[in-house]
Amino acid sequence: IPLLGSLVKRLFKYFKDQEFFMPTKESEGLSPEETQAQTPAEEIQEPTLEEKYAQAMAEIEELKKENLRVLADGENFKKRLTREKEEYFRFATSAILEEIIPVMDNLDLALAHGRQAEACRDLVTGVEMTMNIFLDTMKRHGLVQIAAVDVPFDPAVHEAMGQTERDDLDENTVCQMLQKGYMLKDRLLRPAKVMVSRKAGA
Repeated sequence: IPLLGSLVKRLFKYFKDQEFFMPTKESEGLSPEETQAQTPAEEIQEPTLEEKYAQAMAEIEELKKENLRVLADGENFKKRLTREKEEYFRFATSAILEEIIPVMDNLDLALAHGRQAEACRDLVTGVEMTMNIFLDTMKRHGLVQIAAVDVPFDPAVHEAMGQTERDDLDENTVCQMLQKGYMLKDRLLRPAKVMVSRKAGA
């Protein structure tokens, strides 16, 4: 029996040393997740000087790129404002000139009817002078009249109202001006309404 007691003592000491009798987290009523949360985290290693330097240089490069993007956006915005300003001043008179065009149409009609009567010769002369003043003033503001005949039909500035048989002209030639057109610099305000020639039997 003394030998058995000694053996039990030695076994008990062995299991105690192996922490078989130490209470675990789970035995204390904690879940595995809580057990893991309470487990001490491994000590995080401090970055080396080389790693800190590389990270700082990367941040500096990113700041440089961001600065370049901001500068480029600012430059593009300034160019756009300049372009819009130039466009505005270039066509600032377009609204007024468009309102003058009907006046020019009425002067054209007055000239067309006046030239048919000899008694209106002096009146026609006065209207022609007024028309020339209008044209000169409008040209100074960039308005150009589209009134030429016997020129090739151009869909960019002409609107064909019909065709006329003309053997003395090449096909698709402006042979009659029904209503003059107008351009403001490179912008078409109103196309000229014209009759276009075609060969007989075409």
